[in-house]
Amino acid sequence: MENEYRKWFGEKRGRLAAEAFRAKGWVCHYAETAADAKKILFETCLPKGVSVGLGGSETLSAMDILPVLRNGEYRLYDRYDCADHFEVCRQSLLADYFITGANALTMRGEMVNIDCSGSRVAATAYGPRNIIVAAGVNKLTDTLDAAIERVHAVAPMNCKRNNHQTPCVETGKCGDCNIPGRMCNQLLITYNAKKFEGKYTLIIINEELGF
Repeated sequence: MENEYRKWFGEKRGRLAAEAFRAKGWVCHYAETAADAKKILFETCLPKGVSVGLGGSETLSAMDILPVLRNGEYRLYDRYDCADHFEVCRQSLLADYFITGANALTMRGEMVNIDCSGSRVAATAYGPRNIIVAAGVNKLTDTLDAAIERVHAVAPMNCKRNNHQTPCVETGKCGDCNIPGRMCNQLLITYNAKKFEGKYTLIIINEELGF
């Protein structure tokens, strides 16, 4: 059963965070549910006919966006249905739009993402002309230090999801391993979006989504 006080708190924090991101050059939307976020994405943020790259994301999975992206109205670089995953991710760097989740957001308008190969953080930092990020309020932290702590704390779940053979899959805790299968290799902090104002769009969703 949904807790009304948790929803109230999530809305307050979500809307406050949206203000902080707007002040740093982001376009921001607030959504109550993943279904609402999906509607905002396709009706407001993503024009038909554009090329689209994707970052691996449980939040995007919860929004169920793939069927729409695959319906022929978009030119999708489909990382989930391809012969060469590395090449599709490389081509996605020149997509018109790149859609991804986030590992952590701060209440001061900063985003933190950690990657294995770096394809997602590379696309987020430079390449596609438009970046769309969808994230639940569970990703919000009060400080940048807390955001960085968060990405390491949830990393074992991503390792488990992607079948990485890392120590944290056994222990449930990041041990800063030094092995070929290590997943936490690239860390990107997006401090500010004023340089390319309007390039970055954030949809904050008042649900606990992803890791």
